[in-house]
Amino acid sequence: VQLQASGGGLVQPGGSLRLSCTASGSIYGIRNMAWYRQAPGKERSLVASITLGGLPNYADSVEGRFTVSRDNAKNAVYLQMNNLQPEDTAVYYCNAEIWVSLPQSGGVSEQDSWGQGTQVTVLQ
Repeated sequence: VQLQASGGGLVQPGGSLRLSCTASGSIYGIRNMAWYRQAPGKERSLVASITLGGLPNYADSVEGRFTVSRDNAKNAVYLQMNNLQPEDTAVYYCNAEIWVSLPQSGGVSEQDSWGQGTQVTVLQ
């Protein structure tokens, strides 16, 4: 199972970006999906998460500016980021709790998967 993230870039303060992340492989289903970020010299922290049923949760610092959504049919999660500020500069990672199909046993196994990260830079 792999997660592929895209959509990062360089923007001016007040600008917008939309991040996308798609899971592929032997996927039975995906429980929670989330976006984390890590700025230079800082620990990775949760930005937003969304449950299987579509219930979102946001870090206080992005509440009202960012919107997380998902498309279960596409095994994808998105992060719409508006009114970006320099403090939003970081590498953004997607995360998913994936039920992986096990063909030999016919069962499933839960796997915590991470994407490769995409850089978001907001100019000073």
